[in-house]
Amino acid sequence: MADKRVHSPDLDGFGNGQALVKRQRTDDQQIVIGSVTKDGIRRTSNLLAPTMQLVGHGGDVLSMRFSPDGASIASGSFDRTILLWRTYDECENYMMLRGHKNAVLEVHWFTSADHILSCSADKSVRCWDVEAGMQVKRLTEHIGIVNSCCPLQRGPPLFVSGSDDSKVKVWDMRSKRSVQTLDATVPVCAVAFSAAGDQVYSGGLDNDISVWELRKGTASLRMRGHSNTITGLRVSPDGNHLLSNSMDNTLRVWDMRPFAPANRYASSAARGQGTLAYVAVYCCNFVQLDSRDLLAVSMCVVLCRVC
Repeated sequence: MADKRVHSPDLDGFGNGQALVKRQRTDDQQIVIGSVTKDGIRRTSNLLAPTMQLVGHGGDVLSMRFSPDGASIASGSFDRTILLWRTYDECENYMMLRGHKNAVLEVHWFTSADHILSCSADKSVRCWDVEAGMQVKRLTEHIGIVNSCCPLQRGPPLFVSGSDDSKVKVWDMRSKRSVQTLDATVPVCAVAFSAAGDQVYSGGLDNDISVWELRKGTASLRMRGHSNTITGLRVSPDGNHLLSNSMDNTLRVWDMRPFAPANRYASSAARGQGTLAYVAVYCCNFVQLDSRDLLAVSMCVVLCRVC
């Protein structure tokens, strides 16, 4: 996790205050899914081109998420900023969120799409109002780098964070302080909320995934299989499976249904070696296509490192 923990340099134009940058949206004609280009290629998306390059960050891009409606993209960077982009048309950057004092390690959209959650190497977790372009919460209970955060998919505005201080904290947007603290034994590098909101998943330097029962405040299950640090956790859209990503260059799927077998390991996929495996090591996600859950590794880091 050394790449995550290097302090970002002082960059011109990136102060400690907050700022908002907006750009006028253009009304270019959208491509229609299923239409055929002049070269006879049938389009499968409304993107202006098959590959769009988003340029604007002044440092490595460490996290990227689509909004729930797919119309916007949020990206967090080593340059301490969060940029919002339009998915379609020219993919313009229409907003900049500033306030973090170190690299932004992870960003997420709340289900309502009107707020963004972020965590940073400055040891804070922050919530942002997307409409106003302002920070609405700054949470600083962690005493170590906050490596990961995750909002609840549905229900009350809860979210979880994991830090180098070996703490997993559960937060409520309506409260000023954390509502629950779970003590892990090692630095926590990845966290996720279960779909039902009654469990939290965490992974870290011990290579294990812990399943925490929030009602008891204890780890009810430890899932073993990875041979190196776990750097990403994602819950499937239906809540039945957990996807884990590790520095051992594997992705693993775990069956999280209530009456699943004791060995919850379902399947795995090994990534290739070399540069691609190295830059993709922090990212994993589920995507849904034709009512089937498919595995995917987010390649936002790869795309933005060549910008």
